Amino acid sequence: MTGIYIHIPFCLRKCPYCDFYSREYSEEKMQAYVDAVCRNISSLKGRGIAADSVYFGGGTPSLMSASQVYKILDCTNKSVTLVSPEITIEANPSSTDYEKLCGYKSAGVNRISFGVQSADDEQLKTLGRLHDFKTAEQAVLSAQRAGFDNISCDIMIGVKGQTADSLGSTVKSITALPVSHISAYMLKVEQGTRYYLDEQMRRLAEDDERMSGLYLSLCSQLAQAGFEHYEISNFARFGKRSRHNMKYWQREEYIGIGCSAHSFSDGRRLACQQDIDEFILSNVQKNVLIEEDIDQAFEYIMLSLRLADGLSLDRLARLKGAEYSQQVKKRAERLEREGLARIAGGRIALTDRGFLLSNSIILYLTDS
Repeated sequence: MTGIYIHIPFCLRKCPYCDFYSREYSEEKMQAYVDAVCRNISSLKGRGIAADSVYFGGGTPSLMSASQVYKILDCTNKSVTLVSPEITIEANPSSTDYEKLCGYKSAGVNRISFGVQSADDEQLKTLGRLHDFKTAEQAVLSAQRAGFDNISCDIMIGVKGQTADSLGSTVKSITALPVSHISAYMLKVEQGTRYYLDEQMRRLAEDDERMSGLYLSLCSQLAQAGFEHYEISNFARFGKRSRHNMKYWQREEYIGIGCSAHSFSDGRRLACQQDIDEFILSNVQKNVLIEEDIDQAFEYIMLSLRLADGLSLDRLARLKGAEYSQQVKKRAERLEREGLARIAGGRIALTDRGFLLSNSIILYLTDS
Protein backbone atom coordinates (compact mmCIF):
# COMPACT_ATOMS: atom_id res chain seq x y z
CA MET A 1 0.00 0.00 0.00
CA THR A 2 1.31 3.46 -0.95
CA GLY A 3 1.70 6.50 1.30
CA ILE A 4 1.05 10.07 0.20
CA TYR A 5 3.30 12.81 1.65
CA ILE A 6 2.34 16.46 1.12
CA HIS A 7 4.91 19.13 1.99
CA ILE A 8 3.57 22.52 3.09
CA PRO A 9 6.62 24.83 2.96
CA PHE A 10 5.37 27.88 4.88
CA CYS A 11 6.19 29.14 8.38
CA LEU A 12 5.40 32.29 10.32
CA ARG A 13 9.03 32.27 11.49
CA LYS A 14 11.78 29.76 10.85
CA CYS A 15 13.21 27.99 13.93
CA PRO A 16 16.96 28.64 14.39
CA TYR A 17 17.83 24.91 14.27
CA CYS A 18 15.65 23.93 11.28
CA ASP A 19 17.06 23.27 7.80
CA PHE A 20 13.84 21.94 6.22
CA TYR A 21 12.71 23.85 3.15
CA SER A 22 10.23 26.58 4.05
CA ARG A 23 9.34 30.17 3.18
CA GLU A 24 7.49 32.98 4.94
CA TYR A 25 3.73 32.48 4.98
CA SER A 26 1.33 34.58 2.97
CA GLU A 27 -2.38 33.84 2.55
CA GLU A 28 -2.27 34.43 -1.21
CA LYS A 29 0.76 32.22 -1.76
CA MET A 30 -0.71 29.44 0.39
CA GLN A 31 -3.89 29.33 -1.67
CA ALA A 32 -1.93 29.17 -4.92
CA TYR A 33 0.22 26.41 -3.46
CA VAL A 34 -2.84 24.39 -2.34
CA ASP A 35 -4.24 24.67 -5.88
CA ALA A 36 -0.94 23.36 -7.27
CA VAL A 37 -0.95 20.46 -4.78
CA CYS A 38 -4.42 19.50 -6.00
CA ARG A 39 -3.30 19.63 -9.67
CA ASN A 40 -0.46 17.25 -8.86
CA ILE A 41 -2.66 14.89 -6.89
CA SER A 42 -5.17 14.85 -9.76
CA SER A 43 -2.37 13.67 -12.07
CA LEU A 44 -2.33 10.40 -10.07
CA LYS A 45 -5.85 9.55 -11.25
CA GLY A 46 -6.11 6.41 -13.35
CA ARG A 47 -2.83 4.92 -12.14
CA GLY A 48 -4.52 2.37 -9.87
CA ILE A 49 -2.86 3.69 -6.71
CA ALA A 50 -4.19 2.46 -3.36
CA ALA A 51 -3.01 4.42 -0.31
CA ASP A 52 -3.50 3.89 3.41
CA SER A 53 -1.72 7.02 4.68
CA VAL A 54 -1.67 10.72 3.93
CA TYR A 55 0.80 12.92 5.78
CA PHE A 56 0.89 16.74 5.77
CA GLY A 57 4.43 17.77 6.78
CA GLY A 58 6.29 21.04 6.73
CA GLY A 59 6.96 23.80 7.33
CA THR A 60 3.80 24.48 9.30
CA PRO A 61 0.84 22.65 7.72
CA SER A 62 -1.47 24.02 10.43
CA LEU A 63 -1.25 27.41 8.69
CA MET A 64 -3.73 25.92 6.22
CA SER A 65 -7.41 26.56 6.81
CA ALA A 66 -9.73 23.61 7.35
CA SER A 67 -11.28 24.26 3.93
CA GLN A 68 -7.85 24.05 2.26
CA VAL A 69 -7.14 20.73 3.98
CA TYR A 70 -10.58 19.49 2.92
CA LYS A 71 -9.89 20.51 -0.69
CA ILE A 72 -6.64 18.53 -0.78
CA LEU A 73 -8.16 15.46 0.86
CA ASP A 74 -11.23 15.58 -1.38
CA CYS A 75 -8.94 15.71 -4.41
CA THR A 76 -6.89 12.82 -3.00
CA ASN A 77 -10.01 10.72 -2.45
CA LYS A 78 -11.03 11.28 -6.09
CA SER A 79 -7.57 10.46 -7.48
CA VAL A 80 -6.41 7.41 -5.52
CA THR A 81 -8.15 4.66 -3.59
CA LEU A 82 -7.91 5.47 0.12
CA VAL A 83 -8.07 2.33 2.26
CA SER A 84 -8.90 3.03 5.93
CA PRO A 85 -6.27 5.78 5.80
CA GLU A 86 -4.24 7.26 8.61
CA ILE A 87 -4.32 10.99 7.82
CA THR A 88 -1.80 13.08 9.78
CA ILE A 89 -1.21 16.81 9.97
CA GLU A 90 1.76 18.40 11.70
CA ALA A 91 0.73 21.37 13.80
CA ASN A 92 2.31 24.22 15.69
CA PRO A 93 0.43 24.87 18.96
CA SER A 94 0.45 28.60 18.21
CA SER A 95 -1.36 28.20 14.87
CA THR A 96 -4.27 26.02 15.98
CA ASP A 97 -7.43 26.57 17.97
CA TYR A 98 -10.45 24.45 18.81
CA GLU A 99 -12.47 25.65 15.80
CA LYS A 100 -9.68 24.90 13.33
CA LEU A 101 -9.04 21.48 14.91
CA CYS A 102 -12.74 20.63 14.58
CA GLY A 103 -12.49 21.66 10.93
CA TYR A 104 -9.48 19.40 10.35
CA LYS A 105 -11.34 16.49 11.96
CA SER A 106 -14.40 17.10 9.77
CA ALA A 107 -12.14 17.26 6.70
CA GLY A 108 -10.91 13.72 7.42
CA VAL A 109 -7.72 14.23 9.44
CA ASN A 110 -7.55 11.55 12.16
CA ARG A 111 -4.03 12.00 13.54
CA ILE A 112 -2.29 15.20 14.64
CA SER A 113 1.35 15.79 15.54
CA PHE A 114 2.17 18.83 17.65
CA GLY A 115 5.65 20.38 17.72
CA VAL A 116 5.76 20.87 21.49
CA GLN A 117 9.55 20.33 21.99
CA SER A 118 9.68 21.13 25.73
CA ALA A 119 7.56 21.87 28.80
CA ASP A 120 10.15 24.47 29.88
CA ASP A 121 9.28 27.96 28.63
CA GLU A 122 12.91 29.14 28.73
CA GLN A 123 13.94 26.21 26.53
CA LEU A 124 11.09 27.02 24.14
CA LYS A 125 12.42 30.59 23.86
CA THR A 126 15.90 29.24 23.15
CA LEU A 127 14.44 27.08 20.38
CA GLY A 128 12.70 30.10 18.87
CA ARG A 129 9.24 28.61 19.30
CA LEU A 130 6.18 30.85 19.10
CA HIS A 131 4.33 29.09 21.94
CA ASP A 132 4.75 28.49 25.65
CA PHE A 133 3.92 25.17 27.26
CA LYS A 134 0.49 26.29 28.45
CA THR A 135 -0.43 27.00 24.82
CA ALA A 136 0.84 23.56 23.80
CA GLU A 137 -1.07 21.89 26.62
CA GLN A 138 -4.29 23.65 25.59
CA ALA A 139 -3.73 22.67 21.95
CA VAL A 140 -3.50 18.98 22.87
CA LEU A 141 -6.60 19.17 25.06
CA SER A 142 -8.48 21.04 22.32
CA ALA A 143 -7.53 18.32 19.83
CA GLN A 144 -8.91 15.69 22.17
CA ARG A 145 -12.11 17.71 22.59
CA ALA A 146 -12.36 18.01 18.79
CA GLY A 147 -12.40 14.20 18.57
CA PHE A 148 -8.76 13.25 17.97
CA ASP A 149 -7.74 10.03 19.74
CA ASN A 150 -4.35 9.73 17.99
CA ILE A 151 -2.20 12.66 19.11
CA SER A 152 1.59 12.86 18.83
CA CYS A 153 4.02 15.36 20.38
CA ASP A 154 7.65 16.15 19.54
CA ILE A 155 10.32 16.51 22.23
CA MET A 156 13.77 18.03 21.61
CA ILE A 157 16.78 16.53 23.39
CA GLY A 158 19.90 18.57 24.07
CA VAL A 159 18.46 22.07 24.33
CA LYS A 160 20.59 24.69 26.06
CA GLY A 161 19.93 24.53 29.80
CA GLN A 162 18.35 21.07 29.62
CA THR A 163 19.26 18.56 32.33
CA ALA A 164 18.10 15.02 33.02
CA ASP A 165 15.70 16.49 35.61
CA SER A 166 14.24 19.14 33.30
CA LEU A 167 13.90 16.59 30.49
CA GLY A 168 12.17 14.28 32.97
CA SER A 169 9.78 17.09 33.85
CA THR A 170 8.98 17.57 30.15
CA VAL A 171 8.34 13.84 29.71
CA LYS A 172 6.11 13.78 32.81
CA SER A 173 4.13 16.84 31.66
CA ILE A 174 3.58 15.55 28.12
CA THR A 175 2.73 11.96 29.05
CA ALA A 176 0.14 13.30 31.49
CA LEU A 177 -1.74 14.63 28.45
CA PRO A 178 -3.95 12.47 26.17
CA VAL A 179 -0.99 11.66 23.91
CA SER A 180 -0.50 8.30 22.20
CA HIS A 181 2.80 8.92 20.38
CA ILE A 182 6.02 10.83 21.06
CA SER A 183 8.87 11.68 18.69
CA ALA A 184 12.11 12.66 20.43
CA TYR A 185 14.90 14.25 18.41
CA MET A 186 18.45 15.07 19.46
CA LEU A 187 19.30 18.67 18.63
CA LYS A 188 21.53 18.78 15.57
CA VAL A 189 22.93 22.04 14.28
CA GLU A 190 22.84 22.01 10.49
CA GLN A 191 24.96 24.21 8.25
CA GLY A 192 23.04 27.23 7.04
CA THR A 193 20.86 27.56 10.15
CA ARG A 194 21.06 30.43 12.66
CA TYR A 195 22.34 28.03 15.29
CA TYR A 196 25.25 27.10 13.02
CA LEU A 197 26.57 30.65 13.41
CA ASP A 198 26.44 30.30 17.21
CA GLU A 199 29.64 28.59 18.36
CA GLN A 200 28.19 27.82 21.81
CA MET A 201 25.17 26.07 20.25
CA ARG A 202 27.41 24.03 17.95
CA ARG A 203 29.49 22.85 20.90
CA LEU A 204 26.34 22.01 22.85
CA ALA A 205 24.92 19.90 20.01
CA GLU A 206 28.25 18.10 19.55
CA ASP A 207 28.52 17.02 23.21
CA ASP A 208 27.97 13.29 22.56
CA GLU A 209 28.29 12.21 26.20
CA ARG A 210 25.64 14.69 27.34
CA MET A 211 23.32 13.80 24.46
CA SER A 212 23.68 10.07 25.13
CA GLY A 213 22.84 10.46 28.81
CA LEU A 214 19.73 12.53 28.07
CA TYR A 215 18.56 10.09 25.37
CA LEU A 216 18.91 7.01 27.58
CA SER A 217 17.17 8.82 30.43
CA LEU A 218 14.27 9.71 28.13
CA CYS A 219 14.01 6.12 26.82
CA SER A 220 13.78 4.80 30.37
CA GLN A 221 11.15 7.33 31.45
CA LEU A 222 8.94 6.74 28.40
CA ALA A 223 9.13 2.97 28.90
CA GLN A 224 7.93 3.46 32.48
CA ALA A 225 5.09 5.63 31.16
CA GLY A 226 3.91 2.80 28.90
CA PHE A 227 5.38 3.90 25.56
CA GLU A 228 6.92 1.30 23.25
CA HIS A 229 10.28 2.39 21.84
CA TYR A 230 9.63 1.19 18.29
CA GLU A 231 12.11 3.33 16.32
CA ILE A 232 15.26 5.26 17.20
CA SER A 233 13.36 8.52 17.71
CA ASN A 234 9.79 7.31 18.13
CA PHE A 235 7.68 5.94 20.98
CA ALA A 236 4.04 4.85 20.93
CA ARG A 237 1.30 3.42 23.05
CA PHE A 238 -0.01 0.03 21.89
CA GLY A 239 -1.31 0.15 18.32
CA LYS A 240 -0.33 3.79 17.76
CA ARG A 241 2.86 3.54 15.73
CA SER A 242 2.95 6.08 12.89
CA ARG A 243 1.70 4.03 9.95
CA HIS A 244 2.99 6.55 7.43
CA ASN A 245 6.50 6.83 8.87
CA MET A 246 6.77 3.04 9.09
CA LYS A 247 6.68 3.05 5.29
CA TYR A 248 10.01 4.88 5.18
CA TRP A 249 11.72 2.34 7.43
CA GLN A 250 10.13 -0.73 5.82
CA ARG A 251 10.98 0.34 2.25
CA GLU A 252 7.34 0.66 1.21
CA GLU A 253 6.43 3.02 -1.61
CA TYR A 254 5.36 6.62 -1.04
CA ILE A 255 4.60 9.56 -3.29
CA GLY A 256 5.75 13.04 -2.29
CA ILE A 257 3.80 16.11 -3.44
CA GLY A 258 5.18 19.63 -3.03
CA CYS A 259 8.48 21.51 -2.94
CA SER A 260 11.34 19.31 -1.62
CA ALA A 261 8.98 16.34 -1.13
CA HIS A 262 10.63 12.95 -1.69
CA SER A 263 9.19 9.84 -3.33
CA PHE A 264 10.18 6.18 -3.43
CA SER A 265 8.69 4.24 -6.33
CA ASP A 266 9.79 1.32 -8.51
CA GLY A 267 13.11 1.14 -6.62
CA ARG A 268 13.98 4.77 -7.37
CA ARG A 269 14.22 7.75 -5.05
CA LEU A 270 13.06 11.11 -6.37
CA ALA A 271 12.71 14.64 -5.01
CA CYS A 272 10.80 17.72 -6.12
CA GLN A 273 12.96 20.79 -6.59
CA GLN A 274 12.92 23.51 -3.93
CA ASP A 275 11.19 26.34 -5.74
CA ILE A 276 7.70 27.38 -4.61
CA ASP A 277 7.04 29.66 -7.59
CA GLU A 278 8.01 26.99 -10.10
CA PHE A 279 5.86 24.43 -8.31
CA ILE A 280 2.86 26.79 -8.36
CA LEU A 281 3.28 27.64 -12.07
CA SER A 282 3.97 24.11 -13.33
CA ASN A 283 1.15 21.80 -14.40
CA VAL A 284 3.02 18.85 -12.86
CA GLN A 285 5.91 19.07 -10.40
CA LYS A 286 9.41 18.41 -11.67
CA ASN A 287 11.10 15.57 -9.82
CA VAL A 288 14.84 14.96 -9.83
CA LEU A 289 16.25 11.45 -9.63
CA ILE A 290 18.27 11.08 -6.43
CA GLU A 291 19.16 7.42 -6.54
CA GLU A 292 18.48 4.24 -8.49
CA ASP A 293 20.14 0.82 -8.63
CA ILE A 294 20.00 0.87 -4.83
CA ASP A 295 21.94 -1.74 -2.85
CA GLN A 296 18.84 -3.34 -1.39
CA ALA A 297 20.66 -5.41 1.23
CA PHE A 298 22.55 -2.42 2.62
CA GLU A 299 19.46 -0.24 2.63
CA TYR A 300 17.44 -3.00 4.30
CA ILE A 301 20.02 -3.25 7.09
CA MET A 302 20.27 0.54 7.47
CA LEU A 303 16.51 1.13 7.66
CA SER A 304 15.39 -1.96 9.59
CA LEU A 305 17.96 -1.41 12.33
CA ARG A 306 16.24 1.88 13.07
CA LEU A 307 13.30 -0.22 14.27
CA ALA A 308 12.98 -2.16 17.51
CA ASP A 309 11.71 -5.03 15.33
CA GLY A 310 15.14 -5.14 13.69
CA LEU A 311 16.06 -7.12 10.60
CA SER A 312 15.17 -10.63 9.49
CA LEU A 313 18.17 -12.83 8.72
CA ASP A 314 16.04 -14.87 6.32
CA ARG A 315 15.05 -11.77 4.36
CA LEU A 316 18.67 -10.62 4.32
CA ALA A 317 19.67 -14.04 2.95
CA ARG A 318 17.10 -13.69 0.15
CA LEU A 319 18.51 -10.28 -0.72
CA LYS A 320 22.22 -11.13 -0.66
CA GLY A 321 22.71 -14.80 0.08
CA ALA A 322 22.96 -17.09 3.12
CA GLU A 323 26.71 -16.59 3.52
CA TYR A 324 26.32 -12.80 3.80
CA SER A 325 23.44 -13.17 6.25
CA GLN A 326 25.51 -15.43 8.49
CA GLN A 327 28.45 -13.01 8.33
CA VAL A 328 26.17 -10.22 9.58
CA LYS A 329 24.85 -12.49 12.33
CA LYS A 330 28.36 -13.42 13.48
CA ARG A 331 29.34 -9.78 13.77
CA ALA A 332 26.08 -9.01 15.59
CA GLU A 333 26.95 -11.64 18.21
CA ARG A 334 29.86 -9.47 19.30
CA LEU A 335 27.49 -6.49 19.56
CA GLU A 336 25.13 -8.58 21.66
CA ARG A 337 27.91 -9.41 24.11
CA GLU A 338 28.56 -5.67 24.45
CA GLY A 339 24.88 -4.91 25.15
CA LEU A 340 24.34 -3.11 21.84
CA ALA A 341 22.14 -5.66 20.05
CA ARG A 342 19.72 -8.53 20.58
CA ILE A 343 19.56 -11.70 18.49
CA ALA A 344 16.39 -13.78 18.81
CA GLY A 345 13.90 -15.58 16.57
CA GLY A 346 16.06 -15.15 13.48
CA ARG A 347 16.19 -11.37 13.91
CA ILE A 348 18.79 -8.78 14.91
CA ALA A 349 17.71 -5.60 16.69
CA LEU A 350 19.57 -2.82 18.45
CA THR A 351 19.17 -1.90 22.12
CA ASP A 352 18.72 1.69 23.26
CA ARG A 353 22.50 1.96 23.66
CA GLY A 354 22.91 0.43 20.22
CA PHE A 355 20.60 3.04 18.68
CA LEU A 356 23.04 5.72 19.84
CA LEU A 357 25.79 4.07 17.76
CA SER A 358 23.60 2.94 14.86
CA ASN A 359 25.64 4.58 12.08
CA SER A 360 28.87 2.97 13.26
CA ILE A 361 27.14 -0.36 13.84
CA ILE A 362 25.68 -0.42 10.33
CA LEU A 363 29.12 0.20 8.83
CA TYR A 364 30.59 -2.53 11.03
CA LEU A 365 27.93 -5.07 10.02
CA THR A 366 28.20 -4.32 6.30
CA ASP A 367 31.95 -3.81 5.92
CA SER A 368 33.25 -6.35 3.42
